[in-house]
This record gives sequence, C-alpha cells and structure tokens, in this order.
Amino acid sequence: MISGFSLYDWLLGIGRNVLRWLLGWWAVVFIGAELAVLAFSPSSYRRESRGVVLRQIYYAAGPGLPGFITLMALFNVVLIRILVVTAFAYGLTQYALDAVVRVLVLELIPLISALYVAVEYTIPGGSQLYKLRRSGALDALRTQGVDPLSREVLPRVLAGMFAVLLLALLSGLMSLVLAYVAVHGFTIAGLPSYNHAVGNIFNPVVTMIFTMKTLAFALSVALLPVANALRDIPLRPSRTSVELQGLVQMFVLMLVIEIASLVGNYY
Repeated sequence: MISGFSLYDWLLGIGRNVLRWLLGWWAVVFIGAELAVLAFSPSSYRRESRGVVLRQIYYAAGPGLPGFITLMALFNVVLIRILVVTAFAYGLTQYALDAVVRVLVLELIPLISALYVAVEYTIPGGSQLYKLRRSGALDALRTQGVDPLSREVLPRVLAGMFAVLLLALLSGLMSLVLAYVAVHGFTIAGLPSYNHAVGNIFNPVVTMIFTMKTLAFALSVALLPVANALRDIPLRPSRTSVELQGLVQMFVLMLVIEIASLVGNYY
C-alpha cells in the first residue's frame, strides 16, 4: 500500500509539472499573440507611444553598441585567424572562407547577439516589469485608462527585437569584411572570387533559414522575459528565482531553434 501510494504521488507530481509547463507556454503564446495584435495596430504608435518605443530602443541598443562592436571585432579577428591558419596548414585553403562565413556569420553571430541583448536589456527589463506588476503600478495604469501592454510591455519587446537584429546585422557585415581581409589581404583583386564564394554560401534556402533563425532568436529574447514577468511562476524546491527560471526557459527555446537551423542547413 505504501509503495502504491508513493507511485501514485510520484505520477501525480509528474502530471502537475507537465500541466504547469504546458500552461506556462500557453501563457507565453497568449501574451505574444496579444502583443502581435498591438504591434500591428496604428493606435500603438501615436506620438506619446512612439516616444516610449524610441526611448526603449535607445536603452536596448544605444549604450552597449560601441562596446559590443569592439568585443565582436576582437573575437572575429581571433577566430578568423584560427580558422584560416588551420585551413592553410591542412591544405584546405579553398575552404577557409567557407568555414569562416558558416561558423561566424551563420551560427555564432545571431546567437551571441541574442544572448548579449538578453543579458544587457531584456532580462533586466523583465525583472523591472515584474517589480512594477508586483507593486501595483500596472494596475494603476489600468485605472487611469492606459493599457499596460501598450505602454510598458510592447515597447520593451519591440526594442529587444530591434537590438538583436541591429547587432546581428552590424556584426555580420563586420565579419564579412574581416574575413575578406584575412583571406585576400588589403586588395580588391580577390573581390570577384569572394563575392562568388559568399553568394554560393548564401543560397535562397540558407538565407531563408538564417533570417528565420535570427528573427526567432530576437522574438525569444524579447518576449520570454516580459511574458514571464506578467505571470506567476511557482518557485521550485531549489528556490530558483523567477528571472533564472525564465532564463533557463529562454535557453531551451534558443537551443531548439539552433538545432532546427542546423538540421535545415546541413541535413
């Protein structure tokens, strides 16, 4: 009897955890659908709302942009040098540029850009939004006739997505320039062959997968922290914080997106 009750309790606990997990993801999808409707609504971009959105975009991308670009330039120089020297050493000179573009531009840059924006902006923003909700500030906005989703949540999501896309675009262009210099040097003689090689890599399928992956990373990083801030996440026995649980959830989703992109590109 004791073992039967223990097995029942164990199965009941698993069922509750699965149901809680499903309800959590449903809440994220529901909040995302609400924000998608607001994002395409003209009323969300009135003069006052535009000011809030632009201010959040500056907070997301402005202060950290010079430091991020500098660190990415150093990271690119080191990694490109390692890949190029390794390819030359094994007699695979013709594959050096292909390896650099695929490893850096297609795989690492979108991931690094998303993680940087998550750590610097969206996770602290989600924590701030959670504190506003717990303090009753969002309810106070509702009593004043202001929709908290339009005023506080949507600008943060749009800013987070814009920051990821901007950093990924700038880093990708910088990586392509540095890769050309590393392989061909400071001359334009290798430009035709370089354009041909990069064009072969970025065929329509790869370009579509790269674009979808970058957008999915941007949406995950921007949406999950604020969605978790708007719902109650039960603390687990390990007493992990709401921010940490949301961070783990975001990492899992980004891992799934990365695996899907790898399957689409290489299988």
